[in-house]
Amino acid sequence: CLCSLLILLSCNKENSKNKADAVARVNNEYLYPSDLENLVPAGTPKKDSIAIVKDFIKRWATQQLLIDKAYKNISKSKQVELDNLINQYKIDLYSKAYLEQLVITKIDTVITNEEIEKYYSTNKSNFKANSPLVKLRYISLVKGNNKLTTISAKFSSFKSKDKKDLKNLAIQFKDYAFNDSVWVDIDQIYERLPFVNQDNVAKFIDAGISYQYADSTTVWLVKVRDMVHKNEVVPLSYISPTIKQIILNKRKTDLINKIQTEITNDAIKDNDFEIFK
Repeated sequence: CLCSLLILLSCNKENSKNKADAVARVNNEYLYPSDLENLVPAGTPKKDSIAIVKDFIKRWATQQLLIDKAYKNISKSKQVELDNLINQYKIDLYSKAYLEQLVITKIDTVITNEEIEKYYSTNKSNFKANSPLVKLRYISLVKGNNKLTTISAKFSSFKSKDKKDLKNLAIQFKDYAFNDSVWVDIDQIYERLPFVNQDNVAKFIDAGISYQYADSTTVWLVKVRDMVHKNEVVPLSYISPTIKQIILNKRKTDLINKIQTEITNDAIKDNDFEIFK
């Protein structure tokens, strides 16, 4: 029977809602071939196709049986409550979809640096670091590397030519990070510099310090450019993407409120909405 159904589904014929053509029945509810269209992806092996269809039919039957039991056993007052929730959910879904569609076409997504800076300046007290932020660069390499002195000198100088030379030598490094203009969370430092932890962080991470640290197998060269401690105001460059999203979200909220107000006012003007006293 399922093999015949698969053949029927593969043919692009219009399926009529004739009970004689039904695939399955639960009480007075019928499942038709048209309900199974696009269920099986093209190219699916026959054995897998049969399993997919069979599983779908079983799940459909279970759902129908459950809802029948629910209608018979749930109180009328509870059914009214559930129906109200379903109707409200439908209204919310449609309204949200329509508003999102309007917002996409109407919202101005361009946010200038001046707007971001103004918002940052006005709300600085809200932008405190939850954990320390750090700007640093580092190199880790195998202990005993015969070019350590040269690498260390270039790492310390870090002029354009030095950076280029270090990148050419990077194949010798176990790990490295040269972009010391970007703020990173302290947790990333713990991951990349395993000798640093919450107990000794004050010793190894502070603005302006540079050092060489070695264990039995590895040497690390570290230069900390800057640091923001926990509960200090975070730099604008770090929080800028968040502020941009905050401004955009506020624009969306304001636009949605404006659209809702306009729709209501237009309905009143056109006599499509009135309140009876």
